[in-house]
Amino acid sequence: MTIQAQLLLAVMAPLMGAIIAGFLGKKLGKVTTHRITIIGVFVSFVIAVKWFFVFLWGDATPVDLTIYEWASFGDVTIQIGFLLDSLTAIMMLVVTFVSLMVHIYSIGYMHDDQGYQRFFSYISLFTFSMLMLVMSNNFLQLFFGWEAVGVVSYLLIGFWYQKDSAIFANMKAFLVNRVGDFGFILGIGAIFLLFGTFDYAPIFTTMSVTEELVSLGGQPQANALALMDLNKTFAVWGDVEWAALSFICICLFIGAMGKSAQVPLHIWLPDSMEGPTPISALIHAATMVTAGVFMVARMSPLFEFSETALAMVTVIGAITALFMGLVAIVQNDIKRIIAYSTLSQLGYMVVALGVSAYSAAIFHLFTHAFFKALLFLGAGSVIVALHHEQDIRKMGGLYKKLPITYWCTLIGTLALIGTPFFSGFYSKDTIISASAEASGGFSSFAYFAVLTGVIVTAIYSIRLLLLVFHGKTRIEEKQYQQIHESPRVITWPLIALAVPSLLAGFVFGKTLLFGSFFRDSISVLEQHDVLGAVESHYTNAVNFALHGLTSPVFLMLLLGIVTAVVVYGWAPRFITMWAIFFKPIKKLLEKKYFFDEINEKIIARSGRWLGQVFWRYGDKAIIDEGIIDGGTNTVKSIASKIRKIQTGYLYHYALMMVIGLVALLMWLLFKG
Repeated sequence: MTIQAQLLLAVMAPLMGAIIAGFLGKKLGKVTTHRITIIGVFVSFVIAVKWFFVFLWGDATPVDLTIYEWASFGDVTIQIGFLLDSLTAIMMLVVTFVSLMVHIYSIGYMHDDQGYQRFFSYISLFTFSMLMLVMSNNFLQLFFGWEAVGVVSYLLIGFWYQKDSAIFANMKAFLVNRVGDFGFILGIGAIFLLFGTFDYAPIFTTMSVTEELVSLGGQPQANALALMDLNKTFAVWGDVEWAALSFICICLFIGAMGKSAQVPLHIWLPDSMEGPTPISALIHAATMVTAGVFMVARMSPLFEFSETALAMVTVIGAITALFMGLVAIVQNDIKRIIAYSTLSQLGYMVVALGVSAYSAAIFHLFTHAFFKALLFLGAGSVIVALHHEQDIRKMGGLYKKLPITYWCTLIGTLALIGTPFFSGFYSKDTIISASAEASGGFSSFAYFAVLTGVIVTAIYSIRLLLLVFHGKTRIEEKQYQQIHESPRVITWPLIALAVPSLLAGFVFGKTLLFGSFFRDSISVLEQHDVLGAVESHYTNAVNFALHGLTSPVFLMLLLGIVTAVVVYGWAPRFITMWAIFFKPIKKLLEKKYFFDEINEKIIARSGRWLGQVFWRYGDKAIIDEGIIDGGTNTVKSIASKIRKIQTGYLYHYALMMVIGLVALLMWLLFKG
């Protein structure tokens, strides 16, 4: 089978599954529906595995394929095509593996739901959309996938549309992402204005030649086909001009802020927990929310030439990593705790992008996808066992009743907090070390944020583990005795995700972080190579983990674990002391820094007021009453007055003719 056929099959198999499940699901029944969609995703997964290992172990070169031309105007051609390189391969693997596990898991979780077939159609359609995003070779196809995953996310967050809270949540996600997407499409438009094309290849070729010239000390001149003029500017307002590359990169990153839920466009993700738990794992932990991280890494040839954009990426990521983690400490909904954890870990990835450690960002995306999907699905197993109870204050002592769920959740937790030898350690510690080596704007603040975030992550993670699985149960005795482990269709995906959560960092860390895996897909200027210094500690996975045991990061980790165990395990009275002495801070965290209040009472209210003003004085007064109705009324008024002249008497008409004739003669007389 040709490469083109394989890539087409990889994206079309989930799409066909979605179409069949959506249109014929009711006739085919539940079993046939989920089998068809699972087979479609499994086919994509097999192809993804093949190409991941081809790039990992082989000497593969990137492949840029054009499937067909969709449209053309002038010298510009809009095409449908695929770019297959190492970055594409690893993203395909993440998307298809997590999606496959979620499909299998959903058989048990959604078994009694009336929208069973609709659910499988949606998640299969999401898989197709995400594959189109990561496999695209041009910006318009990237934007198609970008918007498609947004639409399917909207449908899945509001899957239980009978609930007002679900409808509010999906509308919130939709509107917030429109803000980010506005910046994203501005960036794409600016790219076309600067480069004259939407295709990656000529843009990346231009930037790579520029990079070579800069590294040799040359001065790039403006030539759209060969070299990039680094001093090119855009006039954005009057005499105000911005560097073209900085403008492009900032606009693209605004799109990433919306999709990857970075402050202040993060507010939609916690509310998206209104959707079914498998969706939280698929979309809001492992795949869709990492689209922004992937996009910035893909655009590394552009971002490397904008210190302003990299500084913005760094500071936004650092703020998100630290402050969203703090909010997780005071949450009591099991899914929202993990949701805020996701925000924090996305912040880590964005910090890595900002300090030009792109491979570390993608590697953390890779490992995070496994252990965060594991934690969400583990939470779903607990929720099913407790008949959809999500408040961790009403749990406790479940490790005896849910042993498989407990051990899998424990592995996911240890990976999340960065325990040495677990997958999260290798990616997370590399990001922290890279930020310590960086010298760009806000790198010192970023290092402080990600290092402090280690304590915060340990506290909320161990808190969740203790309150849910350990201690004295807070469940009624009769209900507690009836609790039992989830069925195998739920526990098997947990075990499958636990394996890479434990081993992925140990097995793939050195190759993906410091090898040549991303050589042809990610660009880093020599002066931005922060991972070179980190590599000196990474002779192999064991030595890196042993080195980690003596690092400040490990001390922070121990401090966080001990704090959580003391406060939430041995001496819960500390919680009361916390509530008394740190009441303002606690309220600030519980209110999530008042972002929702600011958006609803200031931004939304101002927008509503502005809309009413435009409607009342613009649309209604000027357009309707002034231009449209005003013109009509004027004509009516004139017509009504002229109509009175039409009396029907012949002598009136004769008199008017005489008067007109006299007036004409007088005019001719005076003119002569």
